[in-house]
Amino acid sequence: MQLDVLIFGGGSAGLWLLDQLARRGDRVLLLEAGRLGQGQTVASQGIIHGGLKYTLQGLLTPAAREIRDMPEIWRQALVGQRAPDLRHTRLRANVCHLWRSESLRSRLGMLGAKVGLHVAPQELASGERPAPLAGCPGPIARLDEQVIDPASFIADLARQHRERILQIDFQDGFDCVISEPGIVERVVLLHPQTRRPLEFCPRHVVLTAGAGNAELRRRFGLLADEMQRRPLHMVLVRGDLPVLNGHCVDGARTRVTITSDRDSSNRTVWQVGGQLAEEGVALDEIGLIRRASRELADVLPGVDLSRQEWATYRIDRAERATPRGGRPDTATVMSERQIITAWPTKLALAPQLARMVTAHLPAPPGLASDLDELRHWPRPEVAQPPWELARTWHKQQTDAPSRDAA
Repeated sequence: MQLDVLIFGGGSAGLWLLDQLARRGDRVLLLEAGRLGQGQTVASQGIIHGGLKYTLQGLLTPAAREIRDMPEIWRQALVGQRAPDLRHTRLRANVCHLWRSESLRSRLGMLGAKVGLHVAPQELASGERPAPLAGCPGPIARLDEQVIDPASFIADLARQHRERILQIDFQDGFDCVISEPGIVERVVLLHPQTRRPLEFCPRHVVLTAGAGNAELRRRFGLLADEMQRRPLHMVLVRGDLPVLNGHCVDGARTRVTITSDRDSSNRTVWQVGGQLAEEGVALDEIGLIRRASRELADVLPGVDLSRQEWATYRIDRAERATPRGGRPDTATVMSERQIITAWPTKLALAPQLARMVTAHLPAPPGLASDLDELRHWPRPEVAQPPWELARTWHKQQTDAPSRDAA
């Protein structure tokens, strides 16, 4: 089968790119070895950032400049006013809230958050405060950053392009033939059940597999050390919790970021990230839960967390390597012969990454895709959110663990 583009990796980056290339007429397929969104996308908090956290020092940083247009692009897609049509993506919240720790540094940070952003904080009157933040000192602001359900977003795009997405067995059902590094002669797949071979001759291969990009690059004869991993240790809280989506800032850092959803038993679940998740990498599960309970008690006075259950999960952010291992300012793309390796850096930057990759690809020749022989090929499922995968939950004092999947 002749292809214009073969994409590896069915997360936010790969699926947004698949949609864009299919609409412009490319003969394009996407291959996924696990579940769609598995890894960074479904484990993310789903906030469509507008650059606030990168302006807390009072400067419009390169990272803030790159991301500040993203909320409007997503907002239009979520109501069907631009492609991709994401009207079936579930919206957790239309806005986030912003509050601060009680310190001078935090007051300066709130001012700095207004520098040069298209989405800037709007201070709320006392009667407009959401109930969980009623006891917080200082100003509370509304931030027009939408929060999506990442699994719903993945399912939305996968439904629209089902015929172009294939499940593969990367260990025992995948092979590639290269004539030299970065030059692909063909890619061969074995059907997971029948073991019947299927052969592709792609003009270009795009790697959007997150942490999986390293092994894929090796298979195509390229260096794997062009990628770095930056770990996070996230916190989950479930129970009778108020719905809250927002950031508590402390000077030039985001102290905690909280997003809310419902689990399969209809309990409210908080995902807690921010500085807590970055510093929590050095802690074990129990140590991070104790740290998180203290942090949340400090930044959310008046919210009773004594009867909730707690868990944690670890996730790596896969990015292009930087000289000192710091966070890249934007989505990044490497083009080497026929291979394009792409890292979106953040969920919100998926549209920008698709534009960057497309700029490296020639216009399609306009030949039709014959997908009929793929109709019986298995399709990957969408990954579950992290709270459905957590097996061990702890009470606040961490002395009564319960093991369940619900």
